Amino acid sequence: MPRYTDDSKDRVRDAIDMVDLVGSRVELRRSGGSSFSGLCPFHDERSPSFSVDSAKKLYHCFGCGEGGDGFTFVQKLEGLDFVGSLEYLADRYKVPLEVVEEDPRAAEKRMRRERLLELLERATTFYVRTLWEADEAAPAREYLAERGLDEGLLREFRVGYAPSAWDRLLLAGRKAGFSNHDLYDAGLAQRKGGDGQIYDRFRRRIMFPLADRRGRVLGFGARALGSDQQPKYLNTSENELFVKGRQLFGADVARAHAAKAGATIVAEGYTDVIALHQAGMRNAVGIMGTAMTAEQVEALGGLAPRVLLALDADGAGQEAMLRAERVARQRSLDLRVVPLPPGSDPADLVRAEGAKAVADLVDAAMPFAQFSVQREVAKADLSSAEGKDQLIDRLGPVFAPLPQSVMRQELTHYVADRLDLPEAMVADLLARSAARAPARESSSAPPRAGAVAAGPRGAGFASGGMASGPYGGEEGLPMGPPPPPEPPRAVSRSERIERTFLALCIALPTHGHEALDRVTDDYFSTALNVRALHHLRIHLASPTDGIAEDDAELSRLMTELAVRASRGAPKRETLHVEELQLELARIDRAIAAVRAGGEGSIGDLAAKRGRVKAELDAGMDSAMEASS
Repeated sequence: MPRYTDDSKDRVRDAIDMVDLVGSRVELRRSGGSSFSGLCPFHDERSPSFSVDSAKKLYHCFGCGEGGDGFTFVQKLEGLDFVGSLEYLADRYKVPLEVVEEDPRAAEKRMRRERLLELLERATTFYVRTLWEADEAAPAREYLAERGLDEGLLREFRVGYAPSAWDRLLLAGRKAGFSNHDLYDAGLAQRKGGDGQIYDRFRRRIMFPLADRRGRVLGFGARALGSDQQPKYLNTSENELFVKGRQLFGADVARAHAAKAGATIVAEGYTDVIALHQAGMRNAVGIMGTAMTAEQVEALGGLAPRVLLALDADGAGQEAMLRAERVARQRSLDLRVVPLPPGSDPADLVRAEGAKAVADLVDAAMPFAQFSVQREVAKADLSSAEGKDQLIDRLGPVFAPLPQSVMRQELTHYVADRLDLPEAMVADLLARSAARAPARESSSAPPRAGAVAAGPRGAGFASGGMASGPYGGEEGLPMGPPPPPEPPRAVSRSERIERTFLALCIALPTHGHEALDRVTDDYFSTALNVRALHHLRIHLASPTDGIAEDDAELSRLMTELAVRASRGAPKRETLHVEELQLELARIDRAIAAVRAGGEGSIGDLAAKRGRVKAELDAGMDSAMEASS
């Protein structure tokens, strides 16, 4: 992954037009000065609480707390890491990126990789053109039409066709300046065992590009068109770019939709994925077979915190679901199972039942524990006591991770009903079996990787604020899936007054500096607002600068305050009123402390409170006159 210079990042940041960028996803209206407002793209709302400051190039939602700069906006809505967002924005605003000076060997490797990626992109274009223009590809077009797939969506997924001749792609590649070695290294050609002659790897096949989340083609999955061709499905041979076990078909098309929905639908085959997209379920990806690897589960976690498994409802598909659960169990990834009818797949259902019927099935996706319990009960021998004991033993690992909850109680009731036994007895037996399950599982379970962020359905974005660092993440490293947003913490009246005061200091910097110097730490009721006070005394002109990379809390608050400062046209008199409100709240806290047994005179504090209150009333009158 390339490392770009800080100067390149600064040029991209300067080039970002926040109204243009955010306006491509949100209908914005000017709300005064450099402030714009609209409906938040990160949560459902009916009245606008989402604001953009075009001058400071920041956004903040006062409803859900999301906020940040152009880089974080792209990361969250497009499902990209920081480097991906940098490249996306550089391309959008036509800013050339400069790579940090590299070791010659590393530079050569990077240039080699970029050359292979260019070759694969050209091959994709070649296959697409062949599918839609060549007479030889007519059977392929007919097959795709029979599957009910529209040309527009097939073009979006860049589905193509490899001609039957042995050297068509080789000749096209050579004509474009690529060598046989390039074609072989990219997995597009192979050699004969005897004389080592090179020839096209893919012939007479429908070609499905396998791209990374940024849309860079790394390899292909190819379906044979004739019954005489073996194997039916052929993939690019694994190489420095392509590893099948890491791929998710359609992730580049689905990533933004999955991030916004907070969920990813997983199907098995290529046409299943395209059919789901055609039916309006744009967050679908494919695992290209029934096996699911740890790398694919990690990739799914990078798209959204919830995974809906819509795999073929046969034995192999069910086993794939169980493998997926074993890999994801300790990654906090929320797996659910879409209840497909036995013997069907998503593409067949869309064609036979229609889009709404499949969407209803997706909406009815059940928790994995429920699926597992129903599956074990369905295959159990319930005619004997021995068979019932075996079922209880098999259900132990399913119940082991379940906390005491309504779901656990309902599943226990379901099992008891099927076993025709008292529910209390079944609950006790399941608890005993679950207690034995971890030890029994640890001897056979594969090692597990680190956790992937998870959250409630429909949530797939980090809580408010910019990601770590001024540009949203450590350079060159994927940030992984943003954690789902937590509901914003309720802010007390005192905190609202304090934040309004700080925002007004930003909006009126000349008077703001003086006001910040007059107030002390005890004017503020929370440690965070005290830290904000000290930060703004130094960074009032650029509130989001100078924040430690790991201080997301302060970063969120500064983004919020900067956006609030751009709204409306505040007056000096309003700032004075808010300062007096702070002092009044400070006196009230002091009086409460004395009443609780602290030191001080309530009489003196009450007299001081009266003077400040009178000054506040006069200040409010002045502020109203100034506004008039």
